[in-house]
Amino acid sequence: MSEPLSESERRRLQKLIEQTPGPAPWFSESFPTVTTASGKKLEWLHHGTEGSLKFLVTLNEPGKPNDPLLALNTYATPFAMSNGLLGLWCPEGRSMIRLMAFDPDQLQPFAFEEIVGWFKNSTDRVYSTVEPQAEFEFSAELPEGTHEVAFPPEFSAVQELCVTGSRRAMSETDPACAIFVLYPQAGLIEVLPQNWFNTRDYEVGRVWITRVARDAVSHRLVGGGMRLASFCLTEDGRSVASWLT
Repeated sequence: MSEPLSESERRRLQKLIEQTPGPAPWFSESFPTVTTASGKKLEWLHHGTEGSLKFLVTLNEPGKPNDPLLALNTYATPFAMSNGLLGLWCPEGRSMIRLMAFDPDQLQPFAFEEIVGWFKNSTDRVYSTVEPQAEFEFSAELPEGTHEVAFPPEFSAVQELCVTGSRRAMSETDPACAIFVLYPQAGLIEVLPQNWFNTRDYEVGRVWITRVARDAVSHRLVGGGMRLASFCLTEDGRSVASWLT
């Protein structure tokens, strides 16, 4: 049974979801502001829905749209870090999730010719001529519960990060997705299978959870998805308590 929420509470939670970064290219308007350690401000550019650069999202210096520093393919999601680095997470293969941390001051411009014709159709989620400062992978098939992990020290600037990943469902009622709440400072990952999201009730693949955030007031997780209404989860983070839209 859905828990009742006031209209003002629904609007507040919906605004939180809309401000939460989601995957490229669909949610580029939610991407975090990037200011380098040297004080240089960079901007995200969505290159439209037509032509050889369609659906491409790049990070550029203002006024230099033809000199990209970083390119994001589908499903890559940037996140803010408090140590001057830029974080990115994305699916990697069928069952892994990858995190990267770039130093924006070290990014170098490249020509679009380097990626036109192959990048969009590839499994590469991020393109840069500079290697990330740090990267980390973990399995989307981690068992339910909390796990100790060794994050690279660069990620210790992140207190909490919520990411999502598909899971192998053995039956039509098994969870087809999980939310992974990462605590890099503490070296922990909490795995929350979404008991309500299964192949019986949803066209998984066409429908998916795109972004999740922690509500600072209720401490519950809220989120939204592609072709999916926004939601607020139960206290255990595994089921829907209320639909917001």
